[in-house]
Amino acid sequence: MMSATQHAQYLIIGGGIIGCSIAYHLTRMGATDVVILEKSGLTHGATWHAAGLVGQLRSSRNTTRMLQRSVELYDRLEEETGQAIEWKKVGSLRLAASPDRMLEVKRLATMARSFGLEMQVISPTEAKELFPLIDTAEVLGAAYLPTDGYIDPSGVCQALAAGARKQGARIVQGVRVEAVHSDGRTVTGVDTDNGSWTCDTMVLAAGMWSREIGALSGVNVPACAVEHQYIVTEPIADMPKDMPTLRDPDRLVYYKPDAGRLVVGGYEPDTIPFGDEGVPRDFGQELLPGNMDRFLPLAEKGAKVTPVLNEVGIREVINGPIPYSADGDFIMGRVPELDNYFVASGFLYGIAAGGGAGQMMAEWILDGRPSLDLWPLDVRRFLPHHNTRRFIVDRAVEHYGGHYLLHKPGEESGTARGLRRSPLYGTLKHRRAVYGSKAGWERPNWFAPEGTEIADALSFDRRATNWFPAMAEEHRAVRERVALIDQSSFAKLEVWGRGALDALQTLAVSNLDKPVGAVVYTQLCNERGGIECDLTIIRTGEDRFYVVTGSGFGAHDFHWITTHMPDDGSVAWREVTSAYAVVNLCGPRARTVLQQVADGDVSNAAQPFATARELDIGAATVLAARIGYVGELGWELHIPTEFAGHVYGLLREAGEPHGIADAGYRAIDSLRMEKGYLYWSADITPDYTPYEAGLGFKVALKSKGDFLGKTVLQAQKESGPTQRLCTFTVDDHVSLYGGEPVFLNGEQVGLTTSANYGHTVGKEIAYSYLPAAAWDATDFEIESFGERYKAARHDRPLYDPDNERLKA
Repeated sequence: MMSATQHAQYLIIGGGIIGCSIAYHLTRMGATDVVILEKSGLTHGATWHAAGLVGQLRSSRNTTRMLQRSVELYDRLEEETGQAIEWKKVGSLRLAASPDRMLEVKRLATMARSFGLEMQVISPTEAKELFPLIDTAEVLGAAYLPTDGYIDPSGVCQALAAGARKQGARIVQGVRVEAVHSDGRTVTGVDTDNGSWTCDTMVLAAGMWSREIGALSGVNVPACAVEHQYIVTEPIADMPKDMPTLRDPDRLVYYKPDAGRLVVGGYEPDTIPFGDEGVPRDFGQELLPGNMDRFLPLAEKGAKVTPVLNEVGIREVINGPIPYSADGDFIMGRVPELDNYFVASGFLYGIAAGGGAGQMMAEWILDGRPSLDLWPLDVRRFLPHHNTRRFIVDRAVEHYGGHYLLHKPGEESGTARGLRRSPLYGTLKHRRAVYGSKAGWERPNWFAPEGTEIADALSFDRRATNWFPAMAEEHRAVRERVALIDQSSFAKLEVWGRGALDALQTLAVSNLDKPVGAVVYTQLCNERGGIECDLTIIRTGEDRFYVVTGSGFGAHDFHWITTHMPDDGSVAWREVTSAYAVVNLCGPRARTVLQQVADGDVSNAAQPFATARELDIGAATVLAARIGYVGELGWELHIPTEFAGHVYGLLREAGEPHGIADAGYRAIDSLRMEKGYLYWSADITPDYTPYEAGLGFKVALKSKGDFLGKTVLQAQKESGPTQRLCTFTVDDHVSLYGGEPVFLNGEQVGLTTSANYGHTVGKEIAYSYLPAAAWDATDFEIESFGERYKAARHDRPLYDPDNERLKA
């Protein structure tokens, strides 16, 4: 019998651990009208059959902090709610059975300590003392994290639900959402199989059903489900109590003690997608048939380090679907399609994340943003192609199979490739480009010389890779001669209308009221002064602007811009990423080459730095902007897509007498580190202000009116920042990648944000924020792979600090 329409201020779809945690934290933060709609029963779907491991360390500092908050919650939840959760804080072990894996363990331990986690690198003997069932014959060492553990998935979910109910939330079970309604950019409610609900805010936390529910209102949620198996053994005689959980990534398996038994699971290659053509609507607290043929290779691998598996029987085989996103990480935040619609989905390890993710989502919903910058998990990192079945399923299966594989810096995905191709793709492939992928774009990472395989040979030691010497030559070509870089993957947005200037002025920290042709590199800040976007804005007309940002940040940045535009019809916009290819012509001989093929004067007097103009190159009219990311004289040439090959060919031919070369994105990163250029999401994020990042010179406090974040930035300029981004160099042979702790007099004072080798300066370069008390020091140490190396701090960019070459 259909019920009357009901209303909830906060309507959560999904009663798994994520939905229940969001409800718990919303009500804990003071929300009083919170409702969960669950199509079956609480925990049904994936929560109830999860293995229950709780690990905290992830590659992102803030993701790790989020998982630490899960542990903090689980420490108190049972006492708070009276609901048993079986939280066992017994620690975790991660074994290493190869020299490369041992390097990874040391890197993880360094990273953990820098994040505030107590992780120790221990010997095989010490590992066996903690987990006596292992055979250490093939073990070289292990990492031990004592604050990890395991928990009862159903128990913790029910405890969160109990806590939410106690705080005023309502939970309605056995109600399936069948339609979602919206008015413009506002979701207004849902229809279920038992009546309708209106809402002020909707939160989608429906696990493996999230993509299909999102599609009901045109919301992209790039998540699917894959099969995951684990076994539960028969009781093991004399099995010690309180053993830690164990991960053995070289054999692709994990272990959890379980009341005298072992739970053994793993991540085999080529798992089977579940519901890739639609998850069954009535699927609830169900399992899939066990497949021992598929699990047997994992069991055989595991038995090499835990021989007891050869002796003990199998009590149960658990095969259940688990959520997986298009890149293997969580999907969180406010969706770009609707203003009051949030998503929390794709949680591969939802039990470990549940407590912290619920808190972050509640903050996002109530405060407008979480207290931690969670860009690596933000739904806006995805584009529409990520939500296609072909992309999601192929990538999910690949990421699942690679979950425990050894991943070296620079590794690229192998599936769902070749999707977005620059018009120069074939030309550069013929010139031996080794491609990587970013936002679906194929981009040249480097160019393989004759005699070198056109593929990456990776290593933790950057200088031991096959691409390092080739990248060094590309770097030198930019610094000493001239190079061409295909940067067509830039995301591009046109903004126009009588209100365009005023609207953009309220977002940018820099003054955009410059003459037509001005190129302004600027930041867009939030109300706290944190850097939300780092991009370039070109004034192409009195009321027309062209915005350029990184290929992976287009959805994020353009959402930030367009959601802050007035709704009075005075501003219009459109994304034009695919309309223009971009060729960066850069190096001290760039002007000589360009002058040979361009109709018009390209002297410094005719076109100084930070200006743009239309220029005819051959038969193509291009927008030539004197700007770049490598720190040399150069032009970014924005070319109508169909003319890109024509323009590239002319430049290439004109540049041959000058030693012109192709360069890729790995060379760009080396070049920008020398010049002191920053990368959003690493060096600058919403956690940092322009003054802290050394970009205070971009902030126009006096020459323009009000803008977002101005009040905070004005106060910070007057009082001075308490932290500042600094540049370091290391003379020793070491590869830094970002995430390494920085020490002064034995105390950690910072964490590297990004790092690379600078071929012009001949040193490893890293950036890190330092507190004010450390600004006067020059002699530091940076820890990498468990070893500390002397590092020198520098006050100015290492290359061309006065911009003489850049502005030549």
